[in-house]
Amino acid sequence: MSMNVGSPSESGEESPMTEINTTPLVDVMLVLLIIFLITVPVVIQTVPLSLPKVVNLPTTTKPENMLLSVDGSCNTYIGQKRIASKQELLDLSVAKLRDEIAKQKAAGSKTELPEVHIRGDANMEYRCVGGVIYTLQKAGFQKIGFISEPPAGTITER
Repeated sequence: MSMNVGSPSESGEESPMTEINTTPLVDVMLVLLIIFLITVPVVIQTVPLSLPKVVNLPTTTKPENMLLSVDGSCNTYIGQKRIASKQELLDLSVAKLRDEIAKQKAAGSKTELPEVHIRGDANMEYRCVGGVIYTLQKAGFQKIGFISEPPAGTITER
């Protein structure tokens, strides 16, 4: 490795070198690049999946629809009333379905089954809502949906 002190000026004196030596900088950057190229695939270990594209559409609430809530402790509510057991949920669901079908037949309109909308706590276990869905299907409901909050800043259009 050689050292350049400076070039002689017009007066014969040597002046200091004004150019920056970039060789050490390039060496360090190449070493960092190699380190990152090796470590990034090790750090990011994911299973390749095809995730669904979600579009949040506003729901139209009809008075005949049934709104259920399930909290983090697996307690089920219809409106503000707490349901004590799965059997009570089944009995209330069957009664609601029968009443709605009877109303529609009496009005002479086309029989359209009501929907169930479930609002679930984000911290509940899946088994809580799974049991509720099973009970509602057993009662005869065919359309069961989930109510959620869209992410902040999303705009949905129909």
